[in-house]
Amino acid sequence: MKKITLPLIAFIFASTIAFAGTVSAEEASKTVNEKCPIKGKDVNPKCTYDFEDQTYAFCCGDCRTKFTDDLAESLYSQIGGKAAIDAAVDLFYTKVMSDKRVNHFFENVNMKRQHSKQKSFISAALGSPVPYKGKDMRAAHANMDVTEADFNVIAGHLQATLEELKVKPDLIEKVMAVIATTKDAVLGTKKS
Repeated sequence: MKKITLPLIAFIFASTIAFAGTVSAEEASKTVNEKCPIKGKDVNPKCTYDFEDQTYAFCCGDCRTKFTDDLAESLYSQIGGKAAIDAAVDLFYTKVMSDKRVNHFFENVNMKRQHSKQKSFISAALGSPVPYKGKDMRAAHANMDVTEADFNVIAGHLQATLEELKVKPDLIEKVMAVIATTKDAVLGTKKS
C-alpha cells in the first residue's frame, strides 16, 4: 500500500473548539472556533463557512479558501463526509459483532458509545475539521492483547464494508493505508 499523508491531520489534532469574546454572542452560537484555523488570528464573524451543521470562522477570505480547498481534497470529503462515515461504521460493527474471532473484544462495551468514538476517530484521521478528543490508539487498546491476526480480521471487515458501500477502490486503498498507520499503537508494539 502507498503511504498517504493528509495535510489536515496536523490541523485537526492541533485545533481547539472554544468560544470567546472575539465574536458576538449570536455569532458565537453559530461558530465553532475563536481563532482562525489557518493563521491563528482572531476571526471575522462575517468570514465563515458552513460545513456539516457547523460554522467555521476565519480571519480573511484567503484563509477560508485554503480551508475549503484542503477540506475538499481530504479523504474525508472524497468518501462522502459524515454520512459516509456514519454508514460505514454502523455496517462495520455489524460485521465485527458477527465474527466470533473478534467480537469478544466488545463484550461489556457500550456499543452506542463505541460507534460514536469510532466515527469521531475515523473522521478526524481522514481529514474532518472536527478534532478527535478520545484516547490515543495505544492507550485505548492497552491491555486488550490484540494480535496481528485480530488487527487483520478487523481491518478486513473495514475493507469489506467500504467495498459493500461502493467506495471507489483507490479511496479504499487510501483509507486502509491510514488505518495501517495505527497498527503498532493498537498492538502495543514499537513503531516499525
